[in-house]
Amino acid sequence: MVIVSNRLPVDRVTSDDGSASWRPSPGGLVAALEPVMRQEDGVWIGWAGVADELIEPFEADGINILPVPLSEQEIEEYYEGFSNDTLWPLYHDVIAPPSFHREWWDAYLRVNRRFADAAARASAPGAVVWVHDYQLQLVPAMLREARPDLVIGFFNHIPFPPYGIYSQLPWRRQIIDGLLGADVIGFQRVADAGNFSRAVRRLKGFETRGPIIEVPIDSDDPASGSHRHVTKNRHGGLVRTVLARQFPISIDTQKYQDLASRPEIQERARQIREDLGNPRTIMLGVDRLDYTKGIGHRLKAFGELLAEGQISVEDVTLVQVASPSRERVETYRLLRDEIELTVGRLNGDYSSISHTAISYLHHGYPREEMVALYLAADVMLVTALRDGMNLVAKEYVASRVDEDGVLVLSEFAGASDELRQALLINPHDIEGLKETMMAAIAMPRRERARRMRALRKRVITNDVARWSASFLDALTRSAHGDHPLQNPPTNRG
Repeated sequence: MVIVSNRLPVDRVTSDDGSASWRPSPGGLVAALEPVMRQEDGVWIGWAGVADELIEPFEADGINILPVPLSEQEIEEYYEGFSNDTLWPLYHDVIAPPSFHREWWDAYLRVNRRFADAAARASAPGAVVWVHDYQLQLVPAMLREARPDLVIGFFNHIPFPPYGIYSQLPWRRQIIDGLLGADVIGFQRVADAGNFSRAVRRLKGFETRGPIIEVPIDSDDPASGSHRHVTKNRHGGLVRTVLARQFPISIDTQKYQDLASRPEIQERARQIREDLGNPRTIMLGVDRLDYTKGIGHRLKAFGELLAEGQISVEDVTLVQVASPSRERVETYRLLRDEIELTVGRLNGDYSSISHTAISYLHHGYPREEMVALYLAADVMLVTALRDGMNLVAKEYVASRVDEDGVLVLSEFAGASDELRQALLINPHDIEGLKETMMAAIAMPRRERARRMRALRKRVITNDVARWSASFLDALTRSAHGDHPLQNPPTNRG
């Protein structure tokens, strides 16, 4: 088992005496894959988070770590540039305009090659390699070319856009070719998988059957005969079948439930309410400071409710946690200025000496403090304009062991496909958002409990362990030539 991701599952920590050590990164992906990686003597390949430094391979918590070096210029062009100023806005429906620079593409190509070469060297014969996310979309095809014996999976953690948007990318064919190197390609939503298949049909002309994509192969290619998915299409030509479908990601549900059940965290939740002046309703937003999260829309709706007298600062407080994000990218600096100006104006207009309209917190918090905030909040506001999944929505639900609280959830977040008992909203509809916020405030306890029970059942059943198991199961079946919906065995070449 080889995992390839932009970042390693560990962060380097430097102590006061200058000595360095490694600690596990927070996040569900690491928690989900740790047991499998230990069991399979796995290797995790990724960047260590520091520029211009060659770090030797090492072991952390039973996982073999293989760092890939990046220069300062590559971080600027491959990561901040092409990944986060080209692909990120493009894949999020062009909420912000993407930038297209050829030198950024050259860096993306070069860094993807470096990751692919590292994976090819680290992989045993017939190994399973699982590549993660939009920063590394060229790696599957590069690996396929170098090591046709490998079983290759790819999971896209962000949306995949409709063809009309995706087609703007000058390197649209190269990205599609890169992804089609995988045996299994996973997406967050059914719509994302459909968008990808449509792009394949438009750009490559390949045939698709449900989640199966038929990639023509050259019968003279010596590697084709060794591949597990070589079969004949309806025209009699040789094709390699690729499975592209949704595998909605989730969280370590049990960890959040355990934290929420601890007496000291429940006491901290009570303390938070007291520190906020014991308002009747606490609304909470927890986001990376990103233009896709709809923070401005949320603040606009909240401000209008205050201006219209539908709510008062004595009764309702909004807590907005906005953790820092990509602060070297100009778009993000401008967004922070805009959000903080709005918060300052609303607090100046509506706060009293004893009650603040918006408690704005521009930094991250440990998981224990986040769970206390989830327990303290009566209403969780997830107003994303576009989101692959939004795990905060699931964290809130998992933390509500008291079966209380209301989740207001954007229909443009992937989580809305699963969490149908949330109050679903269109964040662009400010009037509709205001009405839903008022409905959440006024919702009777019995109705809150009914909805939360249904939400919790869904999140607990479909946790991150089940997500990783379902994807790896598809890859395992892939290793034995057993794609679901594949052509009957009699049609194989």
